[in-house]
Amino acid sequence: MSEHYYSKKPQVGSNPSKWKFTLRGFSFIFETDAGVFSKSEVDFGSRVLIDSFEMPNVEGCILDVGCGYGPIGLSIAKSYPERVIHMMDVNERAVSLAEKNAEVNGVQNVQVFESDGLSAVQEEQVAVVMTNPPIRAGKDTIFRFYDQAFEKLVDNGELWIVIQKKQGAPSTIAHLEEKFTEVTVVEKKKGYWIIKAKK
Repeated sequence: MSEHYYSKKPQVGSNPSKWKFTLRGFSFIFETDAGVFSKSEVDFGSRVLIDSFEMPNVEGCILDVGCGYGPIGLSIAKSYPERVIHMMDVNERAVSLAEKNAEVNGVQNVQVFESDGLSAVQEEQVAVVMTNPPIRAGKDTIFRFYDQAFEKLVDNGELWIVIQKKQGAPSTIAHLEEKFTEVTVVEKKKGYWIIKAKK
């Protein structure tokens, strides 16, 4: 498999940049770098997921799986300061950037760590899993994310996914319906689907 942002150690040389972006009404300064997903702006799919998300009435933390440099997790953490957001990525460079961006933007209700999918998650009480999955890592990897999320979520907990229709939204829904009690498409924009699966 050729290298992409799902790699643990990006081989491409570091070339950091900083820019501002507003999410959920909050202004952020993001530092990004080569070898991480969507390094020059917050990608459209993540923005649709961030804007669509509504917190369920379930106690527990939120997981941002494949957090990259942090736009999803940090914007949700700012919106819900009473919740703890666990942000994780297999990419070491992404994890380092997410930690920096949490500090620079004064977001304290987050924990950032390296994890292949949800394998390093210790938390028992998980209310929500959010992901903009790494499509190029392949369907097996992404479906493993979904299955791990199902195992971690509390009853009535929710998995929120953004995925393009052409990159597998229908097959994602079919897979989720095998396990979750309720699967709905809450938003469709420019080919991106926001899928919510309730345990």
